[in-house]
Order: sequence, then structure tokens, then C-alpha cells
Amino acid sequence: MAASTEGAGASEGGLVAAQKADLIAAVAPAAETRLSLLLGDQRDGGEIVPAVAAGELEPLPAAEERGLKVASTTGQDYDTLLAATPATKGDAQWECLTEALYFEARGESLKGQFAVAEVILNRVDSPDYPDSICGVVNQGTGRKYACQFSYTCDGLSDKVHDRRSWSKLGRIAEVMIEDGPRELTAGATHYHTTAVNPSWAGRIPRTAAIGAHLFYREATRTAAN
Repeated sequence: MAASTEGAGASEGGLVAAQKADLIAAVAPAAETRLSLLLGDQRDGGEIVPAVAAGELEPLPAAEERGLKVASTTGQDYDTLLAATPATKGDAQWECLTEALYFEARGESLKGQFAVAEVILNRVDSPDYPDSICGVVNQGTGRKYACQFSYTCDGLSDKVHDRRSWSKLGRIAEVMIEDGPRELTAGATHYHTTAVNPSWAGRIPRTAAIGAHLFYREATRTAAN
């Protein structure tokens, strides 16, 4: 009897192993595609990628039904937009946005830099955050584990050494403050680099992935929740 039970167990184990192999083979191409997009191998084909490949999870309702704007990958020509913007020096709000872009997105692509600016301005427009650029950028600064933008409380010098990048990012700040396009992140209010995995990332819908950043949109809080 023991030998018979052992044989049945081996047969059942083989069946389970075969099912697992079939599942891995089905998912692997989609996972490889996502990884390639995140690493930049397919950036010309689309810099914004979904959180999961189609078919891996039950689909969410359409973005419009969830109150989200649909991010566009074929709209604004950001190189032309930036080229048409002269070097500038603005007020305190401009300086706060330029500084945030410098320390948070200096090494990103042009679209990646515009995307980070979108997040900051989306927060300004949200009732859940301060209503000024400087207020959003400096929110929580000085309180342990409370700063919203890591460079404001990492203890490192905020001195600007790369004046060429500062000038470019200042032009991006000017464009965005003057009602520039917000088509890249579908209204994102959060982002993080692909090098980290914050606890909140699993609770907020992801809207875009651009360069080294993943973007998310948090639902606006109401008195009921």
C-alpha cells in the first residue's frame, strides 16, 4: 500500500510540475517585454508601459471610468517645445520647480524630466497637497521620514554644480508653469525609481513608466474616506 501511495504521489508531482512549466512558458514572453521596456530596449516603440502585461490580471475598468486622463505617447514634441523656450530666471515658485527637477530628474530623458514636473504640478492642483510648488516640494521637510522629495532631507549639499542642466531644467519649469502639456503620466501624484519598492506602490494604481521612474495616481481623498 505504501509503494502504491508513493507512486501516485510521484505521478501527481509530475503533473503539477508540467502545469507550472506551461504557466512559466506562457508568462515569460510578456515579462521579458516589460523588462525590456523598463530597461530602455524598446523606448522608440513607447516609453510608457502598463503596470502588467495584458491577460496576467483581471483588467481594470477603462481609465476614463476611473477618472483618469489617458496618457499619450504620440502627442507633444518635447524637443521642439523646449527649443522654442528661451533661457529664463523666474520667481520663487520657478526656482523650487527647477531645483526639484535638478535633484530628482537631472539624469532622466527629456520626457522623464517633464513627467516629474507633471507630478509636482498635479499635487499643486490636488486638494490633498499644498497649493504652491514650493509647498509641495518642501512638504514634510525637517520632520523625520516625512519629506515628500528625498533630496530635501537626505543631508547632502543642495549646491548646483551643473549650470547647463540647471538652465535646461529651468526652461522646462517655465514651460510647465505656463500651463505646459500634462500628457505623460495620466495625472500621476507619486513616483519612485525602479531601484526601490516603497510599501505604498502596491496600493496605488500605476499609470506610467518612463526611464528610471514608475508613476502612480492616488485617488483624491474626500470626507467620506
